[in-house]
Amino acid sequence: MIYTLTLNPAIDKTVVISSFTLNAVNRIQDIRTDVGGKGINVSKCLTALGEPSTAVAFWGGTEGARGVKFLEESGIVSVAIPVAGETRTNLKVVDPVQKQNTDINEPGPVVSSEEMNELIRQLDMRITCGDLLILSGSIPRGIPASVYRDLILRYQAKGAKVFLDADGVSFQEGIAAAPYLVKPNIDELRSFCGRSLSNREEIVEEARKLLEKGIQEVVVSMGAEGAMLIQPERAYYAPGLKVPVKSTVGAGDSMVAALAYGVQKGMTASERLALAVSISAACVMCSGTQIPDSSVVREFVSQVRIEEAC
Repeated sequence: MIYTLTLNPAIDKTVVISSFTLNAVNRIQDIRTDVGGKGINVSKCLTALGEPSTAVAFWGGTEGARGVKFLEESGIVSVAIPVAGETRTNLKVVDPVQKQNTDINEPGPVVSSEEMNELIRQLDMRITCGDLLILSGSIPRGIPASVYRDLILRYQAKGAKVFLDADGVSFQEGIAAAPYLVKPNIDELRSFCGRSLSNREEIVEEARKLLEKGIQEVVVSMGAEGAMLIQPERAYYAPGLKVPVKSTVGAGDSMVAALAYGVQKGMTASERLALAVSISAACVMCSGTQIPDSSVVREFVSQVRIEEAC
């Protein structure tokens, strides 16, 4: 079973504003609301691929109840851990004229140690050897930055594979526990290593430094430029597909979903990378964090070109 963990879920409100301008009145042309948070987005994309998952998340207040209801209606198994306070609402501003996406994210509720202990209890009851746990997204107030490291150590000791998609301190802490796979985007990897990473060779070099920590695979998403999948002995590059872009929100999460699906199905590294680039392309063609069309994803797979990077 694939489990996704979202410590700081959200209600994502996406608005379209042409020529979005600071210090001016901006008129909204279109608006949609989605239930989000990185782990939730992964579960949504797994549903599009026909793969079941269990979405574990903290939910609070009226917006939290809305999130739980959405998951139930979407056929996604949900483990909802109630928290005091209100689940956050994030604003995503899409400007199709300037081709810009601006995120304005709330911090979310404070999570108590008792609430965190209940989440761990629920995970302990479910996760067993052979399961896959995806840790992704921001860490809410009240929880230490070391939480991902602690969870990786705890559940890999039980025989589960753990994927990590985080940034900043939580990424630094998490990689110390050697998760099975990490998926930084190119900016996150640049920030981590302190280099510009202007070519594939430099990306592979930095990724292999992560592999030396015991991580099995590093996948680097690069937006329109595509993605790379790096293993100790081989590295693959897939250029991005040229598609009309409505929103880039959730594109990286869709890649994580494809990589998890591929591991569960025993796909090769190149097959998993092709699927990841395909679902990311299908995702950016959608508004907000809509579930991409599975038929479009399958069609795109045949168009992806895989190259050995080194």
